[in-house]
Amino acid sequence: MSKVEEILLAEPRGFCAGVDRAIEIVERALAKFGAPIYVRHEIVHNTYVVNELKAKGAIFIEDLAEVPPGATLVFSAHGVSKAVQNEAKARGFEIFDATCPLVSKVHVEVAKLAREGYEFIMIGHKGHPEVEGTMGQLDHGIHLVEDVDDVAKVQPSQVDKLAVVTQTTLSVDDAAEIAAAVRARFPKVREPKQQDICYATQNRQDAVKLLSPQVDLVIVVGSPTSSNSNRLRELAQRLGTEAYMVDSATELQPAWFEGKTRVGLTAGASAPEVLVTQVIERIRALGAVSVRKMDGIEETVKFPLPKGLKLSDGPLPGHIS
Repeated sequence: MSKVEEILLAEPRGFCAGVDRAIEIVERALAKFGAPIYVRHEIVHNTYVVNELKAKGAIFIEDLAEVPPGATLVFSAHGVSKAVQNEAKARGFEIFDATCPLVSKVHVEVAKLAREGYEFIMIGHKGHPEVEGTMGQLDHGIHLVEDVDDVAKVQPSQVDKLAVVTQTTLSVDDAAEIAAAVRARFPKVREPKQQDICYATQNRQDAVKLLSPQVDLVIVVGSPTSSNSNRLRELAQRLGTEAYMVDSATELQPAWFEGKTRVGLTAGASAPEVLVTQVIERIRALGAVSVRKMDGIEETVKFPLPKGLKLSDGPLPGHIS
């Protein structure tokens, strides 16, 4: 049996600026107001991150009725509907919005174009919290399509004012294919000036496109609920490379590595680097000698924190990263 000789690390991988900001919002709220801090939905889709924040005093809820009056509430990075925002205000919570600014940008665009009389086609996954949040910006007039077949079924009330928006964590290639089908059926459709798929999703997918042909196996670190992590695994497989997604190093199966000499490793935008390090250690135990980092884009994006959480005392002790 040949042994794993080399681990090739995708660049970039792991946390994006929106995830980093969302986690820091919860940590700073805990530091400033003390536990418990309530968070609507998992702050980001990663089991390790959620468990670490639970240990620090965060309580994750889906229904605002579970939050006591006067409590501090954080909205997750995926964004929330207008109905959830209004209910939270009505209940009188101290609210901090950890919605990723790139998701908020889509919400702002939807509100602006809706005022101009537009209807929308949204490309995204039914039931994903980001999709529910974006579609919930309006009472009606947003039609969800998950694939090319869905495009044929859309029945807008008019076709002169129709705009397309996209979930930020989709497969770039899938979204482009669906958007082409939308354009073919609705030639006047208005598209965003810059695509809605976020820079981090694009960069991680581009890195996997470079990585996959160079390795015998791709391991993606990410939780099953993470849309962008799932897309990385699918992309590697589509490119003809065996690929698996793991929530932690304990899920690695020795059988996957039989006959593989080079292993590619990446992580979704909500997976912390500590998990990547643990996966590397586990693969080293299977015989890997060298770890090489690929050349890739260095991300320098940083999003500001909401007012009221900009503590002057610098980084937090024990910040998840």
